[in-house]
Amino acid sequence: TLYFSSNIVNLLDTFVTALTKNIIVVALCISINYINGTLVHTFFKHETFNVNPRYILFIHLVINDMIQLTIAVFLHVISYTLFTLNVSFCCFLLMIAIFTTLNTPVNLAAMALERYIAICIPLRHSQICTVHRTYILIGIIWIMGAIPILPDLFILLATEPFQFFHSNIFCSRDSLFRNPYLIEKKNISHAVYLTVVWLTLFYTYFRIMFTAKAANADAKKARNTILLHAGQLLMCMFTYIGPLIDSLLLYIFSTHALEIRFTSYVIVHILPRFISPIVYGLRDQTFCKYLKRYLMCRVNEHLSSKCVPFKHHQPSEKVFIDHIAG
Repeated sequence: TLYFSSNIVNLLDTFVTALTKNIIVVALCISINYINGTLVHTFFKHETFNVNPRYILFIHLVINDMIQLTIAVFLHVISYTLFTLNVSFCCFLLMIAIFTTLNTPVNLAAMALERYIAICIPLRHSQICTVHRTYILIGIIWIMGAIPILPDLFILLATEPFQFFHSNIFCSRDSLFRNPYLIEKKNISHAVYLTVVWLTLFYTYFRIMFTAKAANADAKKARNTILLHAGQLLMCMFTYIGPLIDSLLLYIFSTHALEIRFTSYVIVHILPRFISPIVYGLRDQTFCKYLKRYLMCRVNEHLSSKCVPFKHHQPSEKVFIDHIAG
């Protein structure tokens, strides 16, 4: 879940400091979403990508991160300006934020399984990993993201008085879901969630690793992709252990509470959204090629009124292998 309580405004924060922090996070949000938006545009513009299950899962991860980042930055700015939000509106934002947070590790597990099928069961890859099934899988990912949090919403509706939903609160999960049972349930569900995802990554990695020893460089490239997924998952885990790390750092460096909270916010909520799409997007040679051509075309638009449109080519056999092995 998102740890928005790290943004609580302390009265010692000067106007200049608060303004600087918000300018930094808003600038990062705009920059990251522009890059990710370019990836999304490139994906939908070329059939090479939007008929490939691997790229469909990747772009779903990118869109998911864009939604999560936008809400996280919006709540950060609100915490410094309005300070509180209407409970109903806060609940709506947090539900989406929690959905997208829980989607990320499951999406990574799905991408790892797709690589496993492509390398270890290549003859059945085109039968198992169809476009239709990929979109069904994305629907399942969202359902799995909803399962842990929907009971919390029902308990909230059943236990809180009607007036509570018309009041204003500081918009964080702990402020909204105040029942102690929900906090314990959250910790257990996170542990189960991450355990299943880690087991999936370990299984796919070692199966691909054994295949790579007796196969070509494509399998080794896929193995490295699984390692990237593991690195991404480690960054996602900061979201779950952020409060514990903050408590430890605040205990050791109590005089730097504001700096610790802001640094933790950037590392937990912004940095993972920046690293993973760029690493995956630039690492893939085919995606990077189309992305560069698109960016060059955008630059030329400022210099000339004409811009040569992209040509849609059918991928060669080598490119197709790169897609499968990524």
